[in-house]
Amino acid sequence: MKRKLVFAFSLAALVATLAIGSSRAQNPSDEAVDNANDTAAFLRCGTREPEEREKGLIENNSRRMREMRVAADPSAALERSAGSVTINVYFHVIYNRKGAGNISDTAIANQIQVLNDAYAGLTGGANTPFRFQLLSVDRTHNDQWFGAVINSRAERQMKNALHKGTARDLNFYSNGMGQSLLGWATFPWDYAGAPTMDGVVCHYATLPGGSYAPYNLGDTATHEVGHWLGLYHTFQGGCTLTNDEVADTNAQASSTSGCPVGRDSCQIDGANKPDPIENFMDYSTDSCMYLFTAGQSTRMDDKHATYRF
Repeated sequence: MKRKLVFAFSLAALVATLAIGSSRAQNPSDEAVDNANDTAAFLRCGTREPEEREKGLIENNSRRMREMRVAADPSAALERSAGSVTINVYFHVIYNRKGAGNISDTAIANQIQVLNDAYAGLTGGANTPFRFQLLSVDRTHNDQWFGAVINSRAERQMKNALHKGTARDLNFYSNGMGQSLLGWATFPWDYAGAPTMDGVVCHYATLPGGSYAPYNLGDTATHEVGHWLGLYHTFQGGCTLTNDEVADTNAQASSTSGCPVGRDSCQIDGANKPDPIENFMDYSTDSCMYLFTAGQSTRMDDKHATYRF
């Protein structure tokens, strides 16, 4: 176990708005380029951050759908109990002609264990409703897909060919993505507009025991699955009142690099509210991050129940 630190809008309209937002995301080429092991150059996460207007539409739509769920079943107002939701995982391994990326079954099992430990609060923080169960593993040799990055033709081809299951199931892709990315994910509300694009993609060298130290303990996947369950970055929105839409994560002006204990980038009202560098949804190194908050657990539960039913 890692060390711990001390310390009325319709769904159709929403889908159309999100599609517009997606077009404003990164516009990478389709070149298949593997990364050098230069941690200073890594971009931890390629998941797009919705603009404020889009974020407001998402929250308003989620609220209305939640109200309908609760009206039909009053018990839906309560967060589901810890460990009560099992998410089946379809794991897709993409490797190149040299065999790079053809990770072992042991590495995959270790990654699933990292996810279960993190979401059970065994490393610290909230014990969420979610647990993960590996359902299948498939392996594909494809040099173009091996270098796929977000919003690329290769990503679309890869996912359209390999995606399995429903909105409830996690499609996990490992490859050797280019552009110094470590991973990216789709949000729950994206599913209705593009079901086969749903899922998480992580660089194979970020899995436990991989070569991308200090990002090789498996928490790139923990972070990206957080997005897949509806969480934003803790620095989303910067030093604002709503920032990541979770009340118990302190606001931060920008993402964290390394593990700067005590960093307080917002200095709101002179209060000492250090940045949540230990949170899985920041950009800290893997050994620095170890928890989700209770508020994040509640948000993930709500977004899963709303969009991944």
